[in-house]
Amino acid sequence: MEAQARYFDGETGLRLDVDLSIDPAALMLTLHHPDLPGGVQHWPMGALRALGGQARTDQLVISLQAAHSHDSALIVTARLTVLDPQMVQDITRLCPDLQRRDIAPGTTRRVLTRLGLAAGALAVMIFVILPAMASTMALIIPIEKEVAWGKSIVRQMERFLGGNEAGTLVCSSPEGDAALTKLTNTLTTSTGVEYDLNVVVMNHEMVNAFAAPGGQIVLVNGLLAAAETPEAVGAVLAHEIAHVENRDSTRGALRAAGSAGLLGLVLGDFAGGTVAVAMAEWMLNSSYTREAEAKADLYALTMLDKAGVTTEGFADFFDSLADLESIMPDLPVYMSSHPETAARADAARTFAATQGPTKPLLTKAEFKALQDICD
Repeated sequence: MEAQARYFDGETGLRLDVDLSIDPAALMLTLHHPDLPGGVQHWPMGALRALGGQARTDQLVISLQAAHSHDSALIVTARLTVLDPQMVQDITRLCPDLQRRDIAPGTTRRVLTRLGLAAGALAVMIFVILPAMASTMALIIPIEKEVAWGKSIVRQMERFLGGNEAGTLVCSSPEGDAALTKLTNTLTTSTGVEYDLNVVVMNHEMVNAFAAPGGQIVLVNGLLAAAETPEAVGAVLAHEIAHVENRDSTRGALRAAGSAGLLGLVLGDFAGGTVAVAMAEWMLNSSYTREAEAKADLYALTMLDKAGVTTEGFADFFDSLADLESIMPDLPVYMSSHPETAARADAARTFAATQGPTKPLLTKAEFKALQDICD
């Protein structure tokens, strides 16, 4: 079994027309040429590997599996191109592992190590770097851009709640709008707010409320139905205003968008669907930090006090949520994921005990009009 083949050393560009011979008993392919080291090379048949991806089908390009390797390149640099059909047939017959693709020793360990490092870097990005960047960007983003972004988030939330077009879930009635405006103005007149608030009610049974960037605040109709007094609704609204004024909603939305975008790049979602879903879910859950919640509570209590409104409504609403969750555990409930609800209700009652004379936020007729705004 003899033939000629072209030999490339793969390092210097050396090309030789070598003589090949096969020893079937020893399962050895031998290369002969004066310019080879020692004039001869012996390639064990069991170590031959065919190189894939070749354009020509009338030749066989082979290399030799390295006995030892310090990286993932198991194939030594030398290449051998065999054109003789009989020699190609003999090599193929005598080398059962010719098409085998080898994995370097330690490859699994290296892959797992690199995956671990990548996962660690991703976690640092999501839990350390992104929150820091979000906090900085929340302070420097122009208000007009923040408002536009907040409105787009509200539209996304409306679609998430089942609205087919923008505004289809937004409730409005002359009496209900007037009551909502009075409630908002009563709270903000004494305190003053930086943003031009846009407070709307969306028609959905969910007991929820959320603040989007740029002064966009949504009260969900289920929350109005669950509230027993206008002061309870006012307390929730004051709490959401606090998140707007402290830019918690902007900071959280930036972090959620950044985290979802980063995960989308990792998972291959380049269309942005992950970001949209993450933004909607974040707005529903409004998972602020304990420090942000504490500041929002204090802001809300102070706002209610300056408006001459009792903070008992805050505590009563927390109590009603606890009862509601016990009978409808699957219904998303406003602030149900927030920590220490009972302690916060107690704090509101303690604050109420220090207040002076208070007045109702709305009349009974106005409160009913607000609750019926979606009818």
